[in-house]
Amino acid sequence: MNKDHALYHVPVLFEESLNGLNIRPEGVYADLTFGGGGHARGILARLGSEGRLYGFDQDQDAEANLPSDRRFVFIRSNFRYLSNFLRYHGEKQLDGILADLGVSSHHFDDAARGFSFRFDSTLDMRMNRRAGQTAADVLNNCSEETLAELLYTHGELKNARKIAARMVALRAEKPLQTVRDLLTALQPLASREKEKKFLAKVFQALRIEVNDEIQALREMLQQTLHVLKPGGRIVLITYHSLEDRLVKYFFRTGNVDGHSEQDFFGNRLTPFVPVNSRVITPAEEEITCNPRARSAKLRIAERKPYDERRQSIA
Repeated sequence: MNKDHALYHVPVLFEESLNGLNIRPEGVYADLTFGGGGHARGILARLGSEGRLYGFDQDQDAEANLPSDRRFVFIRSNFRYLSNFLRYHGEKQLDGILADLGVSSHHFDDAARGFSFRFDSTLDMRMNRRAGQTAADVLNNCSEETLAELLYTHGELKNARKIAARMVALRAEKPLQTVRDLLTALQPLASREKEKKFLAKVFQALRIEVNDEIQALREMLQQTLHVLKPGGRIVLITYHSLEDRLVKYFFRTGNVDGHSEQDFFGNRLTPFVPVNSRVITPAEEEITCNPRARSAKLRIAERKPYDERRQSIA
């Protein structure tokens, strides 16, 4: 891999992800989180001359990493529009889908983006800087009730109401515009021994809200039921419990709400077959080289050759 691409983002569970896709040389694949292009280049290396790969990324910074390869098509968009763009390019179905969810190393290390509490900058946190509200907009414009709800649901913070109340009180005196403003506001609420974990949860909650990450993931997952060929593979890397829980339930039931359907005999009906019976996690060696990998979980499923639910109804 090119050194510059590695610096942008070190792909997690690289070999495990590519092996999980079970790549066919003439197949058509989609990397829904192109980023630095690490996984994409791995897929291209396994494709033959007739294979194709579509790369999705809503961040314009990713365009600096595009490979010069006629088999590759870059789509600057959120993966929630997967079906629309595949139709536009004349693709009916895919042989495999890969998504490395969460935030790239590049986003955390770019001080100007506001994703990390290590640097002072404006509170932006947008993956797509062309549109949408910033983290500062969320902090300064949302009601106290809304702030408390998003901190609790997206950050799983038990003291969400207390945090929201403090944010609302402080913004009445001066808008919260920078990372330093937010850290100063949060300081009295964080215990010293768990400060980093607490801050990480607050920043995660704001980032998820700004980018509508959970809803985008739900929409993408639902579309895979239509765009993935029978026998096709879907490979997803998650980093926090919210997205991992959603992926796990979807693979188990074929439903983004996790509601399972059963046949006449009480067997669960699902359009997927799990490829790995247990979630795959990085080895200690990879975690040592890439600390971001510590929380990564890899789940792989294969599309069944027919839809059991439709067959049972028929």
